[in-house]
Amino acid sequence: MSKPLNVLFVTSEVEPFVKTGGLADVSASLPQAIKELGHEIRIAAPRYGSISERKFKIHDVIRLKEIEIPIGEQKKVANVNSSFIANTKAKVQVYFIASKEYFGRHGIYASQETKKDYADNDERFIFFSRGVLETLKRLGWQPDVIHCNDWQTGLIPAYLKTIYSNDPFFKNVKTVFTIHNLAYQGVFPAASFKKTGLPDSAFTPEGLEFYGKMSFMKAGLVYSDVITTVSEKYAEEIRTSAEYGCGLEGVIQKRKSHLHGIVNGIDHEIWNPQTDTLIATRYDSHSIESKSENKKALLKKFNLEFKESIPIIGMISRLVDQKGLDLIERISEDMIKADIKFVLLGAGEKQYQDFFESFHKKHPSKVGVYFGYSDEIAHLIEAGSDMYLMPSKYEPCGLNQMYSLRYGTVPIVRATGGLEDTIVDVDSATSGTGFKFKKYEAKELLKAIHRALKMYQDQNAWKKIMRNGMAQDFSWETSAKKYATLYRTLVK
Repeated sequence: MSKPLNVLFVTSEVEPFVKTGGLADVSASLPQAIKELGHEIRIAAPRYGSISERKFKIHDVIRLKEIEIPIGEQKKVANVNSSFIANTKAKVQVYFIASKEYFGRHGIYASQETKKDYADNDERFIFFSRGVLETLKRLGWQPDVIHCNDWQTGLIPAYLKTIYSNDPFFKNVKTVFTIHNLAYQGVFPAASFKKTGLPDSAFTPEGLEFYGKMSFMKAGLVYSDVITTVSEKYAEEIRTSAEYGCGLEGVIQKRKSHLHGIVNGIDHEIWNPQTDTLIATRYDSHSIESKSENKKALLKKFNLEFKESIPIIGMISRLVDQKGLDLIERISEDMIKADIKFVLLGAGEKQYQDFFESFHKKHPSKVGVYFGYSDEIAHLIEAGSDMYLMPSKYEPCGLNQMYSLRYGTVPIVRATGGLEDTIVDVDSATSGTGFKFKKYEAKELLKAIHRALKMYQDQNAWKKIMRNGMAQDFSWETSAKKYATLYRTLVK
């Protein structure tokens, strides 16, 4: 048997400590799944002010004193704290790079008051990236692979290939860079480059320079040994299309032989209708009738009347342009005419919150909305809805469509990114698991909804679709094995 690998997983957010989106879920679940395969994996993340010391038993790493990190001409001091995440099978150590100046705020990337990105995000993640590398040296713990995630970690591969390239400690260290969402790129003014300490030769169109500015995302794409993204379809989209490539499609196309699409998994311990303590009634594919008890509980939560024959379309989403909300706005009245109930959990841009608020006020007996996030309501929407709506403009992977399948809630999705890879269209296969539409047009979304509603009238056929979905395996074990194989190939 091959000897276990040492892997450092670097991320800007990780459940249960801090979360703004799916990255935090992946950053908790994937390392645990890799640990279960027998490898030694640890996590590095920033120590944000919102992370409770008492709740998570966070302590100083005794062996490490303060570490000086150069930011341009200045020297800033980092401390290193530690905690653990654990499931029933694996316990993973987390190192927190701490600085009150940079991370002692309660916002993650943006001010909670103004909602605007912090002006010093460039310095914050320069500090974090170099802090991670200096921490490894002080610990004397040498990873075989450093697995970086999204723009906040993009400088790490650049540092390893330049100013740390002659450091014997990092001589054999390989890097994997995962794109979770290419639209968020960490682009800063050219002046930010001087703060990195990187050689001037790195600020070129072949390096970090991006239309006269500096891009952290591009650094990761150019300097990492391997690039991955979170579905096969998205890997194809971002290198062949200007719409999805966000100006970086040329860079990605150039590195296509180093690009791999690996679909994210979901945590089967957390998202399991047989054991879920947050839903009204537990069930599985053999007791699918019990799902209607969750439907009642969901409608009660939103003050809507229950009627077995009327389907509920559920949605849990950040309220941003990417999620196809403009399409929903255009067909909202037609959708409601079709005799459905619609429930939404989410928060985001004011224009969409205003729209859903007015949609609810116009149809108080048919539409329920909850602005914000609630774990309990999220689980209840997955368990109690008949259909799940995800008409994204683009979707690197998506997790909720996989949660929905697990709960026998039939997804209606646009055929893009991970939605294309994880949902089999009911029209094109007897083993179909959901309803897909291709063109990003409101009328195409409406057609997909009408197809689903028509099928819902035939409950025998509908239950078959539900069971098809519940039989899918999107556990992290499959994805973790693919990452472990990739690590092993790199190290060889």
